[in-house]
Amino acid sequence: MQQSSIAGFLDNFLARGQECAYAQRTGYRFTRWSYKKTAECAFQFARELEARGIGKGDRVLLWGPNSAEWVAAFFGCALRGAVAVPMDDAASEDFAHRVYAQTNVKLAVCSREHGKTFSSTSMLLEELPEILSRHSAEPYASATLTPEDPLEIIFTSGTTAEPKGVVITHGNVLSNITPLEAEIRKYLKYERFVHPIRFLNLLPLSHVFGQFLGIFLPQLMGGTVFFQESFKPSEILGTIKQERVSVLVSVPRVLQSLKEKIQRDLEDDGELPRFLRKFGRAEGKHFLQRWWIFRRIHRLFGWKFWAFISGGAALDSTTEQFWGRLGFAVVQGYGLTETTSLISVNHPFKLGKGSIGKVLAGREVKLAPDGEILVRGGGVTSTVMKGTEFHAATGVEGWFHTGDIGELDEAGNLYFKGRKKEVIVTSAGMNVYPEDIEAVLRKQPEVKDCVVIPFQDGGNAEPCAVLILRDLGKDAGSIVQNANALLAEYQRVRKWFVWPEEDFPRTSTQKAKRAEIAKVVLNELTGPHGAAASPLAELIGRVSKHTVGDISPDANLDSDLNLSSLDRVELMSALEDRYQVDLSETNFSAVNTVGDLERMLRGGTAAVPRVHYHYPEWVQRWPTTWLRLLAHYLLMRPAMFALGWPKVEGREFLENVRGPVLVVCNHIDDVDVGFVQTALPARLGHKLATAAGGEALEILRTPKPRTNIFRKIFSRVEWAMGVALLNIFPLPRAAGFRESFAYAGKSVDRGYSVLVFPEGHHTTDGKLRPFQAGIGILAKSLAIPVVPVRIDGLFEVKKRGKRFAKPYEIHVKIGGPIQIDPGMEPQEIALLLQRHVENL
Repeated sequence: MQQSSIAGFLDNFLARGQECAYAQRTGYRFTRWSYKKTAECAFQFARELEARGIGKGDRVLLWGPNSAEWVAAFFGCALRGAVAVPMDDAASEDFAHRVYAQTNVKLAVCSREHGKTFSSTSMLLEELPEILSRHSAEPYASATLTPEDPLEIIFTSGTTAEPKGVVITHGNVLSNITPLEAEIRKYLKYERFVHPIRFLNLLPLSHVFGQFLGIFLPQLMGGTVFFQESFKPSEILGTIKQERVSVLVSVPRVLQSLKEKIQRDLEDDGELPRFLRKFGRAEGKHFLQRWWIFRRIHRLFGWKFWAFISGGAALDSTTEQFWGRLGFAVVQGYGLTETTSLISVNHPFKLGKGSIGKVLAGREVKLAPDGEILVRGGGVTSTVMKGTEFHAATGVEGWFHTGDIGELDEAGNLYFKGRKKEVIVTSAGMNVYPEDIEAVLRKQPEVKDCVVIPFQDGGNAEPCAVLILRDLGKDAGSIVQNANALLAEYQRVRKWFVWPEEDFPRTSTQKAKRAEIAKVVLNELTGPHGAAASPLAELIGRVSKHTVGDISPDANLDSDLNLSSLDRVELMSALEDRYQVDLSETNFSAVNTVGDLERMLRGGTAAVPRVHYHYPEWVQRWPTTWLRLLAHYLLMRPAMFALGWPKVEGREFLENVRGPVLVVCNHIDDVDVGFVQTALPARLGHKLATAAGGEALEILRTPKPRTNIFRKIFSRVEWAMGVALLNIFPLPRAAGFRESFAYAGKSVDRGYSVLVFPEGHHTTDGKLRPFQAGIGILAKSLAIPVVPVRIDGLFEVKKRGKRFAKPYEIHVKIGGPIQIDPGMEPQEIALLLQRHVENL
């Protein structure tokens, strides 16, 4: 039966029941939503809209990061016939206000970060399940809708006073899904062997392509979609392997960053020359042979991963060839917001090398005399919104002018040549497409990235190459000369500029902001100007709260800029997100000045060896869990009662707590862990992971090279017994603690509570030492109740030099669970927890 609206997809959600539909990274954890829960939340949201008097044709703004709550709200709008107005999470407050006023929004559903912008008419995405719990979760009868009814209005990014909105109807979406669904059904009989297919979707749901790969297509095959905000290559790889992801959905920039990380890691290990030799020999070999040749790289992604889906921009041929040669499928799609994303798409098993796929059934494509791609069909919007007025989006005979230049081959493959408005018309009257020149420049090994912009010259234009070099010591002129040898005479570059930062300014879909780049370059090349503030200095200024003028290359991060350990964590994360690189925490901890930081970002290394900490997964699996339970009752519990029968107070506060929880306790001695486990209720104490000194643990795990062989064996056994029987994991004091926090998040996802001693060291005088700010980061990221615990009397026994205490001489006091306000700063949280432990 032909559907008239996307609300009918919720029947598929209900049929999938408890299968996982969405998993989103929140801090150091993954929150999972089943298909049924997502559908029920959509039904509840529709009832909330009804209660607020919001119905067919009314506008609802959705502004926040990708999440299951976002999906539920989107479907809830569809059920009521309300028109969703998705807003890019990175959109400015001013832009959001203009869209809000222009569309006469009745309700804004925002993330906590954006909620204050529309406080009088907003609901928080993070609190949506709690807010909607008052409504029935039974199926909701959809409003009477036709394919011509609007589903959403998507506003293209821009800075004009009246943003342009593209009206997408239910029919537009359905017409694009229908041919894809028919093709998917041919392969569903094989899907059961790899079920579920897991997608890591890094595209924003505020864009149509992100919606197709995050909402519409995965549900056709019962797939699971993972969301995360970080574009860091190491975190992407970690999620893919840990969560057994099958397909990565992203923009070309991310595929390029992953390629660079693979090559950088191989170079660090001295394996790059060998890899390049194998890469050359692998050309033309069968897929399975290439898979075997590069099995080491496939191991990094996990054996279930097999494909990249790239959209939002054209993928350069070098990156496409790299991943294809390694044995991965690279699928490209092409489309615009006005065409409801898809015009053409590559078949995952019948790839057209270098192309952006074949035109989807149900739409027509032709090329204008100047090469512009024209399209018409059910997926093409008929209406755009300018100001408060609606205008036709298509021209004569329903053809939509994409503004893109393309080519079609005899097999029907479509090739993207560039944006029409970005075509550079030279003084010789020749059309130069920037993408052609960029493709050649990127093949130069010294070039990390580039864009080509028009440089105005006497009323005409010439191509100007803006380069990001891997090594600033290289001569840009010789690099351009090598590239020019591969270009036609009319394409050759005669002006170039070396971009001073590690990356270009980018949109939320990781496209380079060409207009912004051109403005900077033309200002630098054509006339007098003041020195622009370094983006690095601006970023440090935001973290340190200093003005940009105070941030010179000689400025010391600690003494001059007063960066705390927490500030360093925030700065490091911001740098990794800004420049899409992975920074060694050990090396970063050795950085002293802004100049040192600049050199490290440029590829220099700090003279501090990196320490690899070990987080064995087997300690939380059978049979280790059984052995630990046995050891607890046969060894630990009797030992604790022998050392000093503790008096436990406050256990009643945990009667209704099922876990997991974060336990924070003062630190007296190494036996603190045993006393805490003994004091906690069995349901919490039996599933407790404890953070211990990372440096000391690693010395046991990996003794120094000159250590006696027998001592090495003894140390390794001691380490294995400790991590197995006490379920301890390393928490380094100097560097590497983010990986430790990530392991804590995994433990919580498995149902384990976590015990941390926030002082970092044993007390030396019996008094509570200041809590480290890191506990605030961990508590905020885990988003679970925090249970304060205090041990009294043990220090006095230790001070007397006694090994055993009298019964009840040692007190273990447990406080009530604390719910952390997500809006609190980490330092505030640390002080709050310290006060609670002090007051026990």
